[in-house]
Amino acid sequence: MFTATPPLLEHVADLIVRVSAPTVVSCSRRVIGINGGEVMGARLHGKILPGGAEFQVIRADHTTELDARYVIETHSGALIYVVNTGFRHKTHEKTESQGAGRIDRSRPDLFALNAAFETDATDYLWLARNVFVGTAERHPDRVELAIYQLL
Repeated sequence: MFTATPPLLEHVADLIVRVSAPTVVSCSRRVIGINGGEVMGARLHGKILPGGAEFQVIRADHTTELDARYVIETHSGALIYVVNTGFRHKTHEKTESQGAGRIDRSRPDLFALNAAFETDATDYLWLARNVFVGTAERHPDRVELAIYQLL
């Protein structure tokens, strides 16, 4: 049997993504506008440009599929296209309160994601050649993400 060494993670950046209120397209689909944000990391630092969006599909089991697409402008002016995909799982208690029309904001929603990057900027080509994962917290006006590179 093949025994692989578990991958190591290296922190790349923390992101604060400012978001709009959701547009509810149907009972199972929402679109959330991205209004901008900040990117803070030793190897990746800059701002999130307005104009992106997160597309959500809510499953029958209350799991939310996430697909966010936006652009980072680095401190040096390089543009990086980002695609974050992942899942958010709600606890039973939170789902029940939301079903009754009350949203429990005492704890942020937590989720896991993978991040893919695309750029022509020479200094950031390493982003397009590696695998990245992350965790995030959803707040009413923002999403806070921590992105890590698998080594």
